[in-house]
Amino acid sequence: MRNLDVKRVVVKIGTNTLCREDGGINSAYLEDVARQVVELQSKGIQCIVVSSGAIGAGSAELGLDGIQKDVAMKQACAAVGQSLLMRAWREAFSIYGKKVGQILVTYGAFSDRTRHLNLKKAIDELFRLNAVPIVNENDVIATDEIEEIFGDNDKLSALVAGSTDSDLLLLLTDVDGLYDRNPDADPHALLIPVVDEITEDILRIAGSKKNERSTGGMRTKINAAMIAMECGFTMIIANGKEENVILRVVSSEEIGTMFTASSHYSNRERWLAYAFPHGTIYIDKGAEEAIRNGNSLLPCGITSVEGAFKRGDIVRIGDFAKGVANFSSEELEVQLALCRAEREKGEHYKNESAFVSSSNIILTKNSPELKGN
Repeated sequence: MRNLDVKRVVVKIGTNTLCREDGGINSAYLEDVARQVVELQSKGIQCIVVSSGAIGAGSAELGLDGIQKDVAMKQACAAVGQSLLMRAWREAFSIYGKKVGQILVTYGAFSDRTRHLNLKKAIDELFRLNAVPIVNENDVIATDEIEEIFGDNDKLSALVAGSTDSDLLLLLTDVDGLYDRNPDADPHALLIPVVDEITEDILRIAGSKKNERSTGGMRTKINAAMIAMECGFTMIIANGKEENVILRVVSSEEIGTMFTASSHYSNRERWLAYAFPHGTIYIDKGAEEAIRNGNSLLPCGITSVEGAFKRGDIVRIGDFAKGVANFSSEELEVQLALCRAEREKGEHYKNESAFVSSSNIILTKNSPELKGN
């Protein structure tokens, strides 16, 4: 029995769900989503919509649907489709007297602390102004993030949910949820109602993308679930064509597959866990033990450095932690040279300042992170 207590929900809608077979936007579907979102808001539940479909809509508008595209062509399709998508959302919500606000983001918004906080502030202000935030990736400029690994907004929606302190992430797709086997190939496949842990078996049964318009598949949704579970909010995969699916899920009806929260990172810890690292620091066993015991990382515990970074950037620490650098990679190299010189003399370098303070370190798990992490 589900017992959801939802005050803020992120609803992510995939391309195959909100677009027609020809790639054009299904306006009637958007109107139905708007109706449900407005009803939620009347009950005091805030709703953020993460909307795919810009590339698909632009592709249809340009007569390119079904054609394999390189990055530049996808960017051009997104440039055409984004205005069509937002016009459709504006018209859908205007029926119910609601305004919408467009928020285009790239992964950089989740790597820089100031931008991360500004994203939350902007969404909070839209709610204060009684407008509905419509979030999409900025495909036109996000060259690296437009490829398959980005995941059709699934990972993006999980990061948005985490950064905005949402209680629930609802992924609306064209399947009923996660099955124990491929339901297209096996009529005896069973829907998995609840997932408490992402196991190797779960990863194995996750499928691949279905067609050229959609960059996502069940694997990208599982990756989003890993983020959700580690960040402490519930995620549900459900069929977006189910009648009143948003209202029914938020009302705790058992629809689709629910992924339960397993930890409760603070907002800052979520940022540290999933921000893009600008370099990697390799350390000795003593330094690793110190970090795991809650201590700071000192330069003399560092064995090697990869990448260039500045003070305040996120760095990966080995394969188990992340932290905020107190000085740049160039300054760190100076510190390491002094450490090596003292070791050669058989002395201990006494004037070390922490490279990463204990308060700015978070232990990470084997979770999916931003491309390049």
